[in-house]
Amino acid sequence: MRLNPIIRRVVFLLAFALLASYGYIALRGPQGLTVLQEKRREIRKLEEENADLERENQYRRDRIKKLEENPAQQELEVRKSLKLLRPGETSFILPEHPKTDAAKPAAPAESK
Repeated sequence: MRLNPIIRRVVFLLAFALLASYGYIALRGPQGLTVLQEKRREIRKLEEENADLERENQYRRDRIKKLEENPAQQELEVRKSLKLLRPGETSFILPEHPKTDAAKPAAPAESK
């Protein structure tokens, strides 16, 4: 039994419309391209954070290794962190000056 050509066209157009709707929903829906782009941005950001943390870890490993190998550096670090002085040493504490904003011009005086 053969379908009427008109019915066949309607079925074909209906199937095409369903397929197009499914494609649109798949691309624009909750699992679509915009979500995929956001996930890629998030992955890139996390990879950068991981790289920064890895650099920081390597810096700390190197610092620990230097401290283990150099007793003078160990002593300096301990004295610095505990704020200790050797007999006869003097420590000067200078007041911090408030930072002035050189880029900000003074307010003009009003004229009357």
